[in-house]
Amino acid sequence: LPMLFTHRGLSGPAMLQLSNYWHTGETISINLLPNIDMTALLLAHKKSHPKQLIRTVVADYTDSGDDSNKLPKKLLAALQTHLWDDIKDTELANIKDDRLTELGATLNGWQLKPSGTEGYRTAEVTRGGVKTDEVSSKTMQSNMQEGLYFIGEVLDVTGWLGGYNFQWAWASGFVCGEVV
Repeated sequence: LPMLFTHRGLSGPAMLQLSNYWHTGETISINLLPNIDMTALLLAHKKSHPKQLIRTVVADYTDSGDDSNKLPKKLLAALQTHLWDDIKDTELANIKDDRLTELGATLNGWQLKPSGTEGYRTAEVTRGGVKTDEVSSKTMQSNMQEGLYFIGEVLDVTGWLGGYNFQWAWASGFVCGEVV
């Protein structure tokens, strides 16, 4: 799923989906180049192109074409500053394998601990609500109070991104409307 870097933090479909499962204080892992084993790539380039710099190797996987598995150039620059600034001008031949292995593992499993979410005010999907076992699936009427109906996101139903929550809201509303 696509992920966006914004002025306020991480966003996009991947983060919205993740927010259904993430809890404050938990660490998340992001594979910045999921189709590439960066450790193997860096170590292979060290043997085949020992005078290359890390940014040159990784730049081959930046946004220079229509390949969706590429890092934006600005992200590459920021990653260099944060992950390998001390060796940014060092040729691969002069970097220990352990450091390249560590860097490759970081690019394929970047560990972050988000400080939080933007909260309910900007939420696109929320979790929780009336338990579904307390509602008739045939009518959407409360099993505890006759004449009380629940539909959509007021129920404890959370779907994947991509219209599933809309579909649930429409379908549960239709079922309720058929009996009311």
